[in-house]
Amino acid sequence: MPHPLFNQHQTLLDGAMQAMATRGYWSPFSEMPSPKVYGETAADSGKQAFESLLKKDFVLDQPGHTGWISPEQSPYGVALDVHYPVCDHEALVVAAQAAMPAWQAVGAEGRTGICLEMLTRLNAQSFEIAHAVMATTGQGWMMAFQAGGPHAQDRGLEAVAYAWREQSFVPAETTWTKPQGKNPPIVMKKHFEVVGRGVALVIGCGTFPTWNTYPGLFAALATGNAVIVKPHSNAVLPAAITVRTLRAVLAEQGLDPNLVTLCVTEQRSTTQALATHPAVKSVDFTGGNTFGQWLMANCKQAQVYAELAGVNHIVIDSTNAYKAMLGNLAFTLSLYSAQMCTTTQAILVPAGGIATDQGHKTYDEVCADLGAAIQKFLSKPEVACAVLGAIQSSDTLARIEQANSGAWGQVVLASETLVNPEFPAAVVRTPVLLACDEADVAAYQEERFGPVAFVVKCADTTAAVALSEHMVNTHGALTVGVYSTNEAVIDAMTAATWRSKVALSINLTGGVFVNQSAAFSDYHGTGGNPAANASYADSAFVANRFRVVQRRYHIES
Repeated sequence: MPHPLFNQHQTLLDGAMQAMATRGYWSPFSEMPSPKVYGETAADSGKQAFESLLKKDFVLDQPGHTGWISPEQSPYGVALDVHYPVCDHEALVVAAQAAMPAWQAVGAEGRTGICLEMLTRLNAQSFEIAHAVMATTGQGWMMAFQAGGPHAQDRGLEAVAYAWREQSFVPAETTWTKPQGKNPPIVMKKHFEVVGRGVALVIGCGTFPTWNTYPGLFAALATGNAVIVKPHSNAVLPAAITVRTLRAVLAEQGLDPNLVTLCVTEQRSTTQALATHPAVKSVDFTGGNTFGQWLMANCKQAQVYAELAGVNHIVIDSTNAYKAMLGNLAFTLSLYSAQMCTTTQAILVPAGGIATDQGHKTYDEVCADLGAAIQKFLSKPEVACAVLGAIQSSDTLARIEQANSGAWGQVVLASETLVNPEFPAAVVRTPVLLACDEADVAAYQEERFGPVAFVVKCADTTAAVALSEHMVNTHGALTVGVYSTNEAVIDAMTAATWRSKVALSINLTGGVFVNQSAAFSDYHGTGGNPAANASYADSAFVANRFRVVQRRYHIES
């Protein structure tokens, strides 16, 4: 019989499956923090739930507990002082292994139903999670609610749906009959068991602790694996809330909650020991190239799903909506202070300028007009603070200062310090815009994470398209864009992105931006260039997380 939770959430699963097949707009979790959707008291209750966690121990009752750690410093200057359990990593692995047989016995339907229940529980906690995401990452409130809550839940659901689809292709059993001519046929009974690969390690990032964690977390869980979540040391709380909720659902279902555990550490050696542990069979990672490449080189026993650094960029050839194009770019470069793996860093412009609906614009005019568009967009303090959020890392702040110094190019627009009236201690900076030549590869062909952007002068459009393809192949990218009124240019960019395997956005001037990715419709990453070796989400993201083990025996015909 199907698991009760599978039946209960069948409509949700069917909707996800249909959306994946059609790739149209669909989301079961509202991105608007509306009381009509989440309840009249949800906002206040969520804030109170968040505040109740501060300045105390975050108890999870996990094995191997040796002490407490409180590593987070809020970019908004909020006093968090949450104490998380420090647990021996070996004890977590042993407990995870012990929890897996019962999880396997639940079957694919049971695992899917329980994961769907987990996601609906997390959706009900969206306000609490949003406050935790905002306080630890520096995201503005609306982004923290959307990306930290419903959009992350969408990505988790997407992974569960793909996992269910791949597992559902495997029949539980069959009767195999081979004719033998005049002799009696050979008849065998065969059974096929979906078995998780082993313990999964999911390593979170500091800027999107749920959006980048949920795909790997739920892909691993749904395919039969135990999961150890190792959050970024400055963004622990959203992961801790998530793990607590998942453990509660498991306990309610009579399952060992140690199927999902939290490993909080500031020691890279501990993370390395976990990642290379013989029992760990998959590792999900989002972060910088140095550690990501170490994982891929050293985790020989595991499948590593890694999203690394890249140089996202846009080619501008021409436009029939110059003002709208500049507005779209200004928002793109400002959103969450460009602390997104999808944000444009380099804007490639022909040296001879571009044709627009406002007449011909020289390269220098494009630089100046884009700088002015950013200034105008951020001219209202309340808008600026809401969109920019706060700078999450001191390393990002140092990059801004270096860019402001002119070290990487001519400063078109300098970054400025803003004051957030609600959070006076917040570290808020506006974007810095630099102008450089195509030959200045050391400046713009390295990821400068944060609000640092380059307008790169190229010989012509053909050179810009070629440069785009070269950068993707060499340095990787998650997003590429083009603005052109010339179909031949668009076709050339399309072909270039097919060869280099990167997503392309064409002539975005409305309410969609190159650094936004919609679950069930957009594939986040392709796995085909150096920026990521996997995609959120496709069949390849889930299918290698389980194995099919068969048994067979003769039966009478």
